[in-house]
Amino acid sequence: MNILVINCGSSSIKYSIINGKTEKLVQAGKIEKIGEKNSKYTNHDQALAEVTAQISELEIAALGYRIVHGGDKYSEAVKIDQGVISEIKNRIPDAPMHNPYGLKAIEVMQKKFPSATHVAVFDTAFHARMPRIAYNYALDFETAKKHKIRRYGFHGTSHSYVSSVAAEFLKKSLKELRIISLHLGNGASACAVEFGCSTETSMGHTPLEGLVMGTRCGDIDSGVVLSLLRSGQFDPDSLDTLLNKQSGLLGISGISNDVRDLENSAEAGEDRARLAINIFAHRARKYIGAYAAAMGGVDCVLFTGGIGENSKTMRRRILQRLEFLGLSIDEDKNLDVKVSQDQNCFEISSQNSKVKCLVVKTNEELMIARETAKLSRFDIESSDSAGKTIPIAISARHAHLDQETFEAIFGKGATLTHLKDLSQPGQFAAEETIDLIGPRNKIESVRILGPLRKKNQIEISRTDEFKLGLDAPVRDSGNVEASAPITIKGPKGTIKLKEGLICARRHIHMHPNDAKLFNVKDKDELSVAIQGGSRDLIF
Repeated sequence: MNILVINCGSSSIKYSIINGKTEKLVQAGKIEKIGEKNSKYTNHDQALAEVTAQISELEIAALGYRIVHGGDKYSEAVKIDQGVISEIKNRIPDAPMHNPYGLKAIEVMQKKFPSATHVAVFDTAFHARMPRIAYNYALDFETAKKHKIRRYGFHGTSHSYVSSVAAEFLKKSLKELRIISLHLGNGASACAVEFGCSTETSMGHTPLEGLVMGTRCGDIDSGVVLSLLRSGQFDPDSLDTLLNKQSGLLGISGISNDVRDLENSAEAGEDRARLAINIFAHRARKYIGAYAAAMGGVDCVLFTGGIGENSKTMRRRILQRLEFLGLSIDEDKNLDVKVSQDQNCFEISSQNSKVKCLVVKTNEELMIARETAKLSRFDIESSDSAGKTIPIAISARHAHLDQETFEAIFGKGATLTHLKDLSQPGQFAAEETIDLIGPRNKIESVRILGPLRKKNQIEISRTDEFKLGLDAPVRDSGNVEASAPITIKGPKGTIKLKEGLICARRHIHMHPNDAKLFNVKDKDELSVAIQGGSRDLIF
């Protein structure tokens, strides 16, 4: 099954044809300088016609399109219909250099391949599950809600891919790692990946926020924008051009947006070239420190993108003065990096470095092909589970205790008293309850679930967290290492746990027979539709 992957920008089109079963690259190409002076291609229609001519002898079963901005509606890849097209159009003002041209590719290719599956893969999707504290701006809440102003994040396909490659290279589960991913190119962004999810990212409502980029300014005081508008020299369109096309490395240096050119100029004594390079590195280093603090530590820092993969000097500049995090670089390893599709991951941290540092070759095209293949192969409406339901029970607050802790607060030799069975085999609600005591308040009569476990785990909701006055991390059930402390009280005593309090990530305990019916396995992510009551709900 050949999958055509299309990445359409304002002046270029990249395409790859990937076998959906073997994931081998069949063919690839790139058309640049579309619409520029003396270019062979005056518009995207001509360029897309050239793409179809280059692949005319190949059978295409599905097409995956890189769409930069999907807004808050799409948290995963979707088959393209009129509703998807309308939403992409709605986001053109926030991604004017990408969304219009992605739409043009969809329009042309749907006519060329009417029987193929067409899939939109969004740069924003990987960041869709960021916590509210990360994606909300401190604007008037109602204004932000009305205009859908929030941090969406971009480069998600790349951050997702390189993080999974890093986990495989380190021989660890992605959900065990705290990763800071730096996608450095003409567009640049940082991403904090914790427990397999994006929990912070530098690009915001648009791709303009965050790191210094080739021609984009990145972080800037919003008051500067107001001052420039009030000066009378700029209107919104000319200010857009200044911030997106005349700033960044190009604007600081006055020479180029290409790091290679700037490094040559800096070596020749050009002060503004040196300044541009140093500001770029300083901003990236600042984000590493911020994200390490936000995650409570870091296990791996990785570089990807054109600059991240190829500029050994920029990597070294960025990683200077990070020894306090336990990160040290091996200069020889850094100099020897030559990433390719055959060898896509190199370690450049020193042998005694507590934090691993990797260089990973990104492959957004492969990720888009994988998402497209999934949607081309599976149709939930045709599965055996169509129209079938299972009963559910919901628990947002309960406790699992180990034997030592249970006896400490219920008395030596105490055992759990069975109250009623739970839906999952072998699990039961006990008659015994405990009180949770926090700095601000307490919650009484929290049910203990049996049987007793090897580790203590207290699961609470976000509302409970605020009531107690504690900051409990969102974790997968069972992952309590370095979680929040909590004091618990029983009839025979009180004990302060150093860790064990979590806000459990949404998860399902499912009977094996039901799992078979719905064709799901451990660690799958899925949507749940709850029907009945006062209103239906999908989460």
